[in-house]
Parts: sequence; structure tokens; C-alpha cells
Amino acid sequence: MYTREIQIPRSSPIENGKPLPGTWTRAFDEVDLLNIQHPFPFPVPRWARDYRIKEWESFTIQDDHFFLAALLFNFKYFREAWVHVYDKTSTERMWFKKLLPFSGWRLPKKLSNASIESRSYGFFFRIHDWLDANTIEVDLDIEATRKRPSFTAHLHYSLAKKAVTPMVVNLLFSERCSLYMFKALGAVRGDMVFGGRHISLNPDKTTGLFCDCKGFYPFRTHSWWCNGFGFDGKNRRIGFSIAENQTKETYKNNENALWVDGKLTPLPPVKITMPGGIESDWIIQDLEGMVDLTFSPRESFKDAVNMIVLLAEYDAPLGFYNGMLVTSTGEKIPVHNLWGIGEKFYMRI
Repeated sequence: MYTREIQIPRSSPIENGKPLPGTWTRAFDEVDLLNIQHPFPFPVPRWARDYRIKEWESFTIQDDHFFLAALLFNFKYFREAWVHVYDKTSTERMWFKKLLPFSGWRLPKKLSNASIESRSYGFFFRIHDWLDANTIEVDLDIEATRKRPSFTAHLHYSLAKKAVTPMVVNLLFSERCSLYMFKALGAVRGDMVFGGRHISLNPDKTTGLFCDCKGFYPFRTHSWWCNGFGFDGKNRRIGFSIAENQTKETYKNNENALWVDGKLTPLPPVKITMPGGIESDWIIQDLEGMVDLTFSPRESFKDAVNMIVLLAEYDAPLGFYNGMLVTSTGEKIPVHNLWGIGEKFYMRI
């Protein structure tokens, strides 16, 4: 059975100018990757090092009827916000993207009590990271156009320490270039208005995954994510977040996690393959017998940004997961038609 060392809590993933690899279950007091000294083999001024750091915060929530995913991404050369909403019953969906030049805002360095917002004509997006109050708050307001309906949301993640164990990792791309990630799965309450319909989200039936990420990404980045969550046959809240990327020593530390009623199981590294292409079944497996999943895409979402200095391509189909996951205690968790999202990301910068 795969096991991983969970390190004692600390204030920062950087010590004496070097990133410290590891896995934790409590958020850092502060994450500032600019405190890493000499991340590259040649001298680079601080402002240029800052432009190499990419950062984002995202949330994904769903109940029996609706799926909502949104993200704030700071590429440093530009900022991007996107939102997509999917009605599982009517198959109605909304895709919204806002691209803003240059780095006018920065994501918080701490999650204890800080916020980030993006505001422009017809659009408002705010995330308040408030772990001191055991919650993450999200506000969204998108005005209607001829091509899309209006959308408004006010959401609260419930992240009480006794009920939710987050996963916090710092992973190395190289000796002095790292990827930090905070992930937490919890109940969500709130309200949404979609195309004039009011939707009240019941926390007993609504689950959300929140992610906070910062990294000295390689000049060419390839990443795959598989995220699914909901309830199992015993009516337990379950969810997983699995990735395959370019970080080193993935057996010792990675960002793969399984939650069952808030209890965390760190998962081993996996291989994600798409024998028939991205629109056919994805195969997600490990070598420890803890992950054996198939993802079947149903609805496609694509995004691309092509500039002189940057190319970013993002595919994020919605679909179903089937298969088996195993907890750290050896319990087998059947996964049957569990809604989720698969993500394939390529960036050249």
C-alpha cells in the first residue's frame, strides 16, 4: 500500500532561499516564490523572475443538477478569468472568458484572510480566501448578452478543520524551481441565478473543490488533471484530484488526493492516457493498485491564447468517471458514473 510522509506544519515552503519539497495538511502562513534565491542557472533580476511565476485560483462545484467551474489565472503577461456553467438536466451551458492585458492584480500570498477580484464592464469575480473563518467565499456576476444568459452566484465553502483535511504540496521542477498547490474538498452552500432561474444550493448535496497554485513553470508546460466528486453508494461525500505533470520525484510527493467524508488519502503517481484522443475515454492508472479509473468525456470546453511570447491551450471536457479507488486503510471505493472534469493544458512561454 502506498504511503507518504505528511510533514509537520510550517509557515512557508521556502527555507534559506531554497524550496522545500513535501506534503502537508495545513496551509502555509505565506507563499512567496520570489523568496527562492537563484532559481535559474544564470543571474535574473527580480522583476524578470516574477514574470516566470504563474499563479491561479480555481473552484469547481456541483450538485445533482448543475456543474460550475471558474478560474482566475495570472500569466503575468496578461490575466484571464473564465467561467463555465452546465445544466445536467437541460444540457444548457454558458461559457464566459475575459482576457485582460498585463498583470494588474496579484493573487494572495496567504489564505488566512485575503481576497482577489476581477472587475470590468458586465463582469465581476471575487474570491475571498478566509481559512481563519473555515471558509472560502466566491462572488460572481455576469451580465446577459445576445449570446448568453446572465449569471450570478454567491457561494461559501465549508472547510472546518475537523471536517476537511486539505492537501498542501510543494513539488520540484528542478532544485530551485517549485510548484506549490493547496487543494481542499468540502460542502458548499449558496445561491445562483442562471438565466433568470434562482438555484439554492443545499450543502448536504453540493460539493466543491478549491485550488490555489503558484509555480515556476517550465518554458514548455504539459499538465493533465482529473477531478471528480459527489457521493458514493453509502451517501458519503467523496472526491479526488489527480494530476500528471513535469515535477520530479513524484513517488515521494505529488498532488494526487482522495477524500472520503473529508478524510484525506494521498495517492501515488498515475499515468493518464488517451488511446483514442482527448474526446474518447481517458485511462487513469497507477502501479500500486489504488487508482483504476476511466473518464468518458461528454461536453467539450476549449480555450486558447496565442501571442508572440506565449501560447496556451486548454481542453476541459465534462464527463463521467468509472472504476475503483482505494483509501489508505485499504477500503475499495467504487466509482460509478461520477461527474467530473478532465483537463489538458499546454503552455509555451
